[in-house]
Amino acid sequence: MREVVVIGIGMTKWGECWKSSLRDLFVEAAMKAMDDAGVSQIESLYVGCMSGGLFNGQEHIGPLVADYLGVCPVPAVRVESACASGGVAFRQAYIEVASGMSDIVLAGGVEKMTDVDGSEATYALGTAADQEYEFFHGITFPGLYALMARVYMQKYGITGEDMASVAVKNHAHGLMNSHAQFQRAITVEEVLKSSMVADPLHLLDCSPITDGAAAVILCSKEKAMSLSKKRPVKILGSGHATDSIALHDRKQIEHFTSTEIAAKKAFAQAKIGPEAVNLIEVHDCFTIAEICALESMGFFAPGQAGKAAAQGTTALGGKIPVNVSGGLKAKGHPVGATGIAQIIELVEQLRHEAGQRQVANAKIGLAQNMGGTAASSVVHILEAC
Repeated sequence: MREVVVIGIGMTKWGECWKSSLRDLFVEAAMKAMDDAGVSQIESLYVGCMSGGLFNGQEHIGPLVADYLGVCPVPAVRVESACASGGVAFRQAYIEVASGMSDIVLAGGVEKMTDVDGSEATYALGTAADQEYEFFHGITFPGLYALMARVYMQKYGITGEDMASVAVKNHAHGLMNSHAQFQRAITVEEVLKSSMVADPLHLLDCSPITDGAAAVILCSKEKAMSLSKKRPVKILGSGHATDSIALHDRKQIEHFTSTEIAAKKAFAQAKIGPEAVNLIEVHDCFTIAEICALESMGFFAPGQAGKAAAQGTTALGGKIPVNVSGGLKAKGHPVGATGIAQIIELVEQLRHEAGQRQVANAKIGLAQNMGGTAASSVVHILEAC
């Protein structure tokens, strides 16, 4: 396999984008990525999008965005893996370049979630759960992650304040990200006083409904030497795994086995361990998700990540900065685009272009993106060239 690098990145402002359509958002992000890379042509396109049909009444998204980007007749395909759609799109683009099939490939993600009301959005997102055994009987994703939180709290003795500290940390990071949906500080008290969504998770423990798009340009390392306008960032490792879609079929619901296996695959390919990583972007769709993901990947022993945010360990300037982008919690969560935005944060950090939120001496970063309750997980490790 050939060495593969990221040479261009682009992202829209995330939030409630009433004046932009699904295709508008994707084209804006893709054009920014192509300009950042200094390329006018691509050979292939992958777009992560969880549910354009339910959110926007639009399927067949690959050729749609290729058309409006002006790159037809290149092959273009929509990738769906629930909230891991973007991360899997990135992996597919990586495999295509690494195999030698193409030299320059665009991987993007997009979701336009605010064109429907809250109940319709809940239904669309709920399709990532087990329809017959979970969603049909009334449980939603906040309820499923609340089950994880309750088990974790009883097993390891953390408090609601400990989980709220994850949200507080990520909002503090989001203040420094101009693309983030929420750019305001919050306190532990505010989190605990916000509406209870599913005990013990409050509203401010949960990621929001978001519109947005993100895109990156991948290229063979050899080709990048003659193309790249900026410092390329190398893909060291890529791992992908799945688990049972329903929580009741798992031995431990507070442990993400798919994330554990995907991380092991990525670390093995990269020939490094967790101790070599300087910053992490994890899938904090709920505050408990960040805690469980960090332990599942081996960054903390079981029960130890629960208090890491409260202790400052995972904050910018801490021992292992986590979600310095603001994470899904503050940056937002347009589900198909989230995995790509995580890659963009790593690239900015490894280029040392992250401004106020720059992690000192950042050389290696890891992104973990998952779908549903971690029924699918993808992990990527990137290194500054």
